Amino acid sequence: MKVTLDPERCVGAGHCVLSAPEVFDQDDSDGVVLLLDPEPGEDLAAAVHEAADLCPARAILVAAADGSPA
Repeated sequence: MKVTLDPERCVGAGHCVLSAPEVFDQDDSDGVVLLLDPEPGEDLAAAVHEAADLCPARAILVAAADGSPA
């Protein structure tokens, strides 16, 4: 799985950090999402998909390891 972000869209809601803290964090200065692990293991797939689904700005994109939509 590959995770990419569009930090320009991020509104700092923090749902991603609550859903998958191993993969996402927030910048202390402005709350914008930070990607800690761009290729998390399959054991984190459900949490990463939940984070993407909960993101109000749709700033998180999740793809399969080969780059196809996950």
